Amino acid sequence: MPFAADRDVPGLLVKFGDYPLHHGGVGAVRSLGRLGVPMYAVTEDPYTPAASSRYLARAFVWPTRGSEEAEHLVEGLLRIGRRIGRPAVLVPTDEEAAVLIAEHQDELAGRFLFPRVPPGLPRRLASKQGLHELCAEHGVSSPAAAFPDSYEDVVAFAADARFPVVAKNREAFARRSRPAVHGTTRIATRAGLLALAREWGERPGVILQEYLPREAAEDWIVHAYVGADSTPLAMFTGVKVRSWPPHAGMTASAYVVDNPELADLAARFVKQIGYTGIVDLDLRFDRRDGRYKLLDFNPRMGAQFRLFENEAGVDVVRAMHLDLTGRPVPKGEQRAGRRYLVENIDLPALLAYRRSGYTTPHAPAKASGTELAWLAGDDPLPFLVMLARCARPGASHLYRLWRTHRRGGAGPATAGPDG
Repeated sequence: MPFAADRDVPGLLVKFGDYPLHHGGVGAVRSLGRLGVPMYAVTEDPYTPAASSRYLARAFVWPTRGSEEAEHLVEGLLRIGRRIGRPAVLVPTDEEAAVLIAEHQDELAGRFLFPRVPPGLPRRLASKQGLHELCAEHGVSSPAAAFPDSYEDVVAFAADARFPVVAKNREAFARRSRPAVHGTTRIATRAGLLALAREWGERPGVILQEYLPREAAEDWIVHAYVGADSTPLAMFTGVKVRSWPPHAGMTASAYVVDNPELADLAARFVKQIGYTGIVDLDLRFDRRDGRYKLLDFNPRMGAQFRLFENEAGVDVVRAMHLDLTGRPVPKGEQRAGRRYLVENIDLPALLAYRRSGYTTPHAPAKASGTELAWLAGDDPLPFLVMLARCARPGASHLYRLWRTHRRGGAGPATAGPDG
């Protein structure tokens, strides 16, 4: 590496909720661990893939739901900080962690290092309604959306809506404690929407969004680390080739593809809103009107962040650690043509995409290199742990899909991933 990280400042992976099979967390542990940075992680149990990495100094087993009181979560982080014994760089892997850190900066600052951001901004960005409003304020395209406050609002929307539509949980934290849908959900009919809405209670916590047809669209991703003056110190663009569930869920395969127009759009938006820190953006290029439409602004590390490196070997997690420890972030062109594969979900995604005939025109014909999410020659155990644990979540996911389809025409959607 043409740079050296500060090995006296450890990193702490912060996650709230129960999702042990998270390859992004393993990637972060490896990314900084390979530089000699001591790595710690909050884990659901002692046997997660991240906990088994050779680069993890210690796993702090702390099962959470992501719906606990903020004071409880802050005290838990401070307790971990005291056990680490020196300031550590916080690396949140979900919206709830990013929001909590931003809203409790003063309490956490003595024990941890993290980018300073306007306290309410991450919550607004993680909110589907808040993001929609910010896009409108700053002239950034996003899918048309409605935010029903009652069952009657859903009925009124359904009377005039063009189906299919997409439903998503509206707010961070609420998606953990009172989820209306299991992730991004495509709803094919008016009857299907009303059937689901009857289970949402008096105040539906959902956004109902325009469906962008896959045959007229292409999925793009932007990852960046944004410095204290809201200027990106590392910026990357890529195209998503496959996701699981198809066209909606987590990235299964993607390529690094240069897109100066998209990079400029992202850089202007983070400057306008005053954002700092790691960001993972999901956009869909709508060929019908030639616009990039912002689907998700994740104010934290994306699970597929290891797709991206510049020629100096900097990814967004390394950029953040360098910047927060007072070291320069080396510049360099992104490694275009690089491919990323998530082994446990790409095979079913590949089969589904082949059946649908969907293609990604901007994907390179041949990869310049491949980064695997789980398997690494210098750290093989997380891959083996993943294999041992993936059977139960896979069966649970298939059961949820079956139940959703039984309820009346709703299913995995195409309006945007969950990260």
